Amino acid sequence: MDKIFIDRLALYGRHGVMAEENALGQMFYISAELGLDLRGAGKSDSLDKTLDYGECCRVIKRICENNTYKLIETLAENIADELLRMSTAVKTVKVRVDKPSAPVGLPLESVGIEIERRRHTAYIALGSNMGDKEAYLKKAVAEMNADKNCNVLRVSDFIMTAPVSDIPQDDYLNGVMAVETLYTPEELLACVNAIEARADRVRKEKWGPRTLDLDIIFYDDLVIRTEKLTVPHPLMHTRAFVLEPLCMIAPHAVHPVFGKSAAQLLAELDK
Repeated sequence: MDKIFIDRLALYGRHGVMAEENALGQMFYISAELGLDLRGAGKSDSLDKTLDYGECCRVIKRICENNTYKLIETLAENIADELLRMSTAVKTVKVRVDKPSAPVGLPLESVGIEIERRRHTAYIALGSNMGDKEAYLKKAVAEMNADKNCNVLRVSDFIMTAPVSDIPQDDYLNGVMAVETLYTPEELLACVNAIEARADRVRKEKWGPRTLDLDIIFYDDLVIRTEKLTVPHPLMHTRAFVLEPLCMIAPHAVHPVFGKSAAQLLAELDK
């Protein structure tokens, strides 16, 4: 991946755990490395195909000088977030913050931290079998796209499917959306749960009817097993109502456990 570098931008800020650091301030040196495709800029000689380095520096300056943080970790995190949000073309960001006047009581040249953040691709299954099903699904997509940490890339057609539960209930309308996100898996889970809650989702019984159901089926190529989150979704490879819409937008997406594409899993299920 191509890179844009900003090396040791000198800025005055009021960041630190000590009161005098917040009151008097000190010098910080901030470096950034942005990963993106610069071939279009190189071929066209057009600023529209790249990022304005000056604007990147002004973003860093604004965050450093207009805020006060106890930790330089927080400073770096906010800088990384804002640089990623400048353009969806930016796929990775590395931020280094050096603090040469850190009050550690020992002779040193500088202390600092370096973090790296990037965009992630997640696939989220959507389902509804209560009320205006299509409206619920479309509202979920719109809310996800309105989140500053998410960008909806593609949305499948919606398909009607029969419920897999023995509980009497209406048929489901199902779909899948591909989302580019700055959230961690746990943060993305909190985001989809909040969208479900705003759709008046009530969790009365397992496999019961619901106004809106959102499940993270893939997150990059990660395999996640925690108390709150399992990715890939443990039953997705057995569910045509997930695989069919997934194949509409990402037939070559590979299941990180089985090593098979969505298209292969659907073909096996059809057999």
